[in-house]
Amino acid sequence: MDNQALLSWYRGVARALPWRAKPPNPYGILLSEIMAQQTRIETMLPYWERFMARWPRVEDLAAAEGEAVLGEWAGLGYYSRARNLHKAAKVVAELGRFPDTVEDLRALPGVGPYTAGAIASIAFDRDAALVDGNVERVLCRFHRIEEDPRTPKVKRRLWALAESHIPKGEAGDHNQALMELGATLCTPKNPRCDVCPLKSGCSGQQIAASLPNKPRKQKAPEVRAACLVLEREGSILLCRRPESGLLGGLWELPAVDLDPADKASETSLVVLGLKERLGLDVQLERRLGQVRHIFTHRKLTQSVWAGQGSGELTLRFYEAAAWFDPADLGELPLSKLARKTLAVHASPDEQLSLI
Repeated sequence: MDNQALLSWYRGVARALPWRAKPPNPYGILLSEIMAQQTRIETMLPYWERFMARWPRVEDLAAAEGEAVLGEWAGLGYYSRARNLHKAAKVVAELGRFPDTVEDLRALPGVGPYTAGAIASIAFDRDAALVDGNVERVLCRFHRIEEDPRTPKVKRRLWALAESHIPKGEAGDHNQALMELGATLCTPKNPRCDVCPLKSGCSGQQIAASLPNKPRKQKAPEVRAACLVLEREGSILLCRRPESGLLGGLWELPAVDLDPADKASETSLVVLGLKERLGLDVQLERRLGQVRHIFTHRKLTQSVWAGQGSGELTLRFYEAAAWFDPADLGELPLSKLARKTLAVHASPDEQLSLI
């Protein structure tokens, strides 16, 4: 690999991303790398800017309330990242310094080999390698690796190759150059091999568009759920999901999953499900509408119902429940799905009376 050609190209065309400022800010780099996991730069950039404006130092983030952190993260998805980021900030604050080796960085919550390599090389000039999705694609094409890169054997090979290409003393720029190349030229579709700085040594130019060779995943299954709007004196009942699992720690309208194998009516399933989760006797009044939401692993259609509840609130699934004025939800950590269902409540798209 022609590292000088790669570095020269990168230093001439690199995007002016705020976490690339000099001197490097380890906290800003940690934040960017955690946010960029499974998320496009264009999507996460405004979140990074809001976090840095609200909590400009790692100590500030460490001192923040967990719900405030989730609230700022809301909409970015994969919420365990936010919880781990908050935990990592607390560890760094307690240490009184930022870990500067791959080994010590790996000890931080939510920091894996890629993130540790990125911070160690970019923030601390360590000769550390990394392999993310962009680097994986570049290496598979450059070395014409036609096996599935998700297998353990190929993963090990990719990491070994990444380490072998590191130019001593320039790992930070080299790693960022490979990521930049994958993001801008060596893209998943229509790679621009004609202007690539590594084209002279690339073994996979002729089949670049077909690499990496990843067999197609099965289609995400269709699932259904329902949620309920319970109102009391202008306030609505919201519940906080368990910390672990899907949408962990976020607030939502009380909801139940609908088992497609159960032949009972939706209304019966909602009443029984909410009795189990809330301990309330629910009376459904009307169906306000429904929302669609796409997760990585499922496609959800969720009905939104209005109704009444009686009895003692006893939580058996949710960790907390409270009544909120709809106008005061600004900083409450709500998922995109929850905001969609609340929007249906605010402007119902259909009024279906129960038969």
